[in-house]
Amino acid sequence: MTRYQKLAAATVVATFLLVTVGVIVRATDSGLGCPDWPFCYGQIVPPIDDYKAWLEWIHRAIAAVIGLLILGLAALALIDHRDRRSLVIGSLAAVVLVAFQAWLGRETVRLGNSGESVTAHLAAAMALEGLLVFLYVRAAFPARLPPRGSSQRFTLLAAFGAVAVYALLLFGSNVTARDTDLVYPDWPLMGGSVFPPLTDVATPEILHRWVSIVVGLIVAAVWVAAWRTQRSNRVIIVLATTAAVLFPIQALIGGLQVLTQLAAWTQTLHVALGSIIWGAMAGLVTVSYYAARTAVPADLAPGGAGTGGATGTGGPDEPRDIVRDGRTIRDSVTAYVALTKPRIIELLLITTVPAMVLASREVPGMDLTTWGWLVFWTLICGTMAAGSANAINQYLDRDIDMLMNRTRRRPLPANQVDPERALVFGFILGVISLALMAWFVNLVAAFLTLLAIAFYIVVYTIMLKRTTPQNIVIGGAAGALPPLIGWAAVTGGVALPAILLFGIVFYWTPPHFWALSLRIRRDYEAARVPMLPVVRGIRETTRQIGLYTVLLVAISLVFFAVARMGLIYLAAAVILGAIFLYRAWRLWQVGTSEEQSTAGAIRLYKFSISYLTLLFAAVAVDSLVLIRVA
Repeated sequence: MTRYQKLAAATVVATFLLVTVGVIVRATDSGLGCPDWPFCYGQIVPPIDDYKAWLEWIHRAIAAVIGLLILGLAALALIDHRDRRSLVIGSLAAVVLVAFQAWLGRETVRLGNSGESVTAHLAAAMALEGLLVFLYVRAAFPARLPPRGSSQRFTLLAAFGAVAVYALLLFGSNVTARDTDLVYPDWPLMGGSVFPPLTDVATPEILHRWVSIVVGLIVAAVWVAAWRTQRSNRVIIVLATTAAVLFPIQALIGGLQVLTQLAAWTQTLHVALGSIIWGAMAGLVTVSYYAARTAVPADLAPGGAGTGGATGTGGPDEPRDIVRDGRTIRDSVTAYVALTKPRIIELLLITTVPAMVLASREVPGMDLTTWGWLVFWTLICGTMAAGSANAINQYLDRDIDMLMNRTRRRPLPANQVDPERALVFGFILGVISLALMAWFVNLVAAFLTLLAIAFYIVVYTIMLKRTTPQNIVIGGAAGALPPLIGWAAVTGGVALPAILLFGIVFYWTPPHFWALSLRIRRDYEAARVPMLPVVRGIRETTRQIGLYTVLLVAISLVFFAVARMGLIYLAAAVILGAIFLYRAWRLWQVGTSEEQSTAGAIRLYKFSISYLTLLFAAVAVDSLVLIRVA
């Protein structure tokens, strides 16, 4: 172990200790034990008989020590590892982050331990811990990595688990910040119910418990995937098992917090275990990524196909999918933008803004400027999140994209972007989108955004797309989440009208996508993707399109009654629905004629885009009219 690794390990331990002591400070109400900063009652050492002052002083002292350790880490990176950009840049980023953390500490004291400042302080501490874990693990791997490694599918699943755990920590801190920890005195039920009514006071605690269940399932899925696919890597198994075993224990401690009326030891242990779980997940992602990068893929191994045993270190035997020099900056920017699939993103955003307009009826008196900025940040973050999911999707599907005429000109099959860089680009874009969504919008919208990304990549792309003709039905839930995100951005929660908007997009997706797949079914057949037209034929696909269209129109009419919409929306839903039903019926009547079904499918596909756009525009216009009348 190098001296850099030893110092990184010591800094990780010190950061964990800092978080633990910070929770003790908060649990004992010692956050203002020293009312000034950086001194304590104007002195370097606090009064000897004031234990709250001493707890706060110890917390600050550990933070100062961590600052010095990180400065040493940056110095060692520059001295010993100047040729390793990841360590140098990461260490310098840690210096910036610890300085920001210190500033947040000062602001927390100045603002009297306000809930928002404490949550931000914890978020920065967890980000610092994750960065330090990354630096420690990265230092253990070779400086020069092969340009092409093995599959990163498990890394992606682990990354979503890690981000989910981080989000859960912030949800918990938000509950404490709003002082709603004991809004329900029972556990695991909430007021004797699993689904209590969502109110302004109760929503943070309700969502925290529900999100805990979802995140627990994700962590368990990561462990199962590790056991099934990574059993040869002992470190990965240990980290995944640590997170999976500690998570239910932490949940039980969370329950004891409620049952003991927030006893200090339960609060401390709850967050301490959360910090360990987060560190384990961050380490799992980093180990998995670099283990895959240093592994020799099957087609590059001795005796394998392709390069006849090249190790992927560059030169004349460089793998064919590695991007070579000669591309301009403009070419690279264009390729990275294409990775995000901008045309698909436009369709997703169309369903977000009308949901926000409708939701604004639930928040009377919202300032127009505030609402405008909320829409701006929701759309920016939604665009980045969708781009992230699309980029990672292209990384995972690059093998079948090469086999399909429609997709072979995408950046990865066309060798315009290195696959590993596409993956990193997608992941960083997703992390930035979630951070901005949590900061400028709210945690609920951020978590729903995370679910949308994870569902599209893990459930649809990895689990379903190549295994079942129902892939687009189940996977379509990812594309149906934007209305829920838009509603949550405005209200901070989810309500029945938002769920019905989700249902409209969910049932719109199969007719829309199956119409497209009828047109390009030969592509899917060549790539061996079991889309419905390939597996069940033209006749069954057109029948299913008709059935789902009936369900779509029915839900659009139910939404009129439940959401108390006006005549503008009703007219749009009836007219557009009637046209959709007619076109679906006409497509069904063509039978098995390939030429006629293709022509009808193209017409239906194009109209389905107009249908969704105009229907959600009607939602927005109708809502604005009703708000003005009210």
